Amino acid sequence: MNGHRAATEKLLGSYRSIPEGTPVRLAKRTSNLFRFRDDAGAPGLDVSGFNRVLSVDPERRTADVQGMTTYEDLVDATLPYGLMPLVVPQLKTITLGGAVTGLGIESSSYHHGLPHESVLEMEVITGAGEIVTATRDNEHRDLFYGFPNSYGTLGYTLRLTIRLQPVKPFVELWHVRFGSARELTDAIDKLAPDYDFVDGVVFGGDELYLTLGRFADTARHVSDYTGQKIYYRSIQDRSITPRWLNATTAPTDVLTTHGYLWRWDTDWFWCSRALGVQNPLVRRAWPAAKKRSDVYRRIVALDKRTQMSARVDRWLGRPPREDVIQDVEVPAERLPEFLDFFGREIRMSPVWLCPLRAQESWPLYPLEPGRTYVNAGFWGTVPIPPGRLPEHHNRLIEREVARLEGHKSLYSTAYYTRDDFWRHYDGDTYRRLKETYDPGGRLLDLYDKTVRGR
Repeated sequence: MNGHRAATEKLLGSYRSIPEGTPVRLAKRTSNLFRFRDDAGAPGLDVSGFNRVLSVDPERRTADVQGMTTYEDLVDATLPYGLMPLVVPQLKTITLGGAVTGLGIESSSYHHGLPHESVLEMEVITGAGEIVTATRDNEHRDLFYGFPNSYGTLGYTLRLTIRLQPVKPFVELWHVRFGSARELTDAIDKLAPDYDFVDGVVFGGDELYLTLGRFADTARHVSDYTGQKIYYRSIQDRSITPRWLNATTAPTDVLTTHGYLWRWDTDWFWCSRALGVQNPLVRRAWPAAKKRSDVYRRIVALDKRTQMSARVDRWLGRPPREDVIQDVEVPAERLPEFLDFFGREIRMSPVWLCPLRAQESWPLYPLEPGRTYVNAGFWGTVPIPPGRLPEHHNRLIEREVARLEGHKSLYSTAYYTRDDFWRHYDGDTYRRLKETYDPGGRLLDLYDKTVRGR
């Protein structure tokens, strides 16, 4: 904590050195956002001293963690105690503070909601340059509940106390194949309560999978998806149908708990294929330490800066392509409608599915507590039809998600009008929080940051 206090004093000095009228941003080494923007040219807020796990309390099952700590480091600190965060987002360099202010999700979200729901206390540097501690029941409870989905426009977390859960050494998996979205949807609430983890993948309208996971003490054989083998392909190769699933069915796969938590990171789900990493020859040559999401993301960022892919497409006479990189939540009963729309209008595959149930009400991302939603994640590009706007498909998705009473994460591009945006994300509550914690407007407005791309 002495080191944390010293880092806090340094941070305050960094904050005060940023000229008035200059937007305050973080100086971070990594990012998992897909809202690419030009360098602002001004010094960022130095948060280099906030990347550590301060303590783990195995008795209380809590951890005290600095806001810029990656989940990779957090998991490495808690697993030796037989503990893990209640929800561990899929990518190693997502930070705890980033997951709380910008949302996160994973296959334990059916039981534990989103990462911010396991927070007991957060220390925040606000837009006013003040450091406050917010909990569910103190004088800053409005900030505690309004912080998720604020994306650093109300302040930045310096330290968080979070709840942990006990783990076992292995996770057994059952990949269950369904023939329609309706069959899969109907199975979620029937199956998920009996397992520790549940997520899914859609490869086509008649090829959908739920992966059910359960902690185990022992394993005869453990799979490894950090080398030549590709996890998402194993789902198709190791599946069973619902009629074969019962209490005595042997698992179709087993991973170490560490391997399970990072099963998606090696190939950035399936997005490594766009970089050639799934080609067997390329895969053997690609260093194992570089098979990870942050490496791929830096390559994509470089391509965006240089426009190399777009230039090649023009040279080859290919139509321009639109980035469709989104995560959306729709009520579970509306999932078949969304997947039908997606198959007709967007035509991308695979699609990741992750059921979740919010534990409480969080105003800037208003999911109904206790109701089952399903996150659909899709990340890629599609050709832009002749005569259509460059953001044609993204606008279609936004309208459909709104029609289905769902919500869309803001880590990527958004195209809402200002009025529509604040209808979806509780503009009244946000404005009250902004007036209280950033009255001088030192931090960007949420709409300007996430939609206008400032």
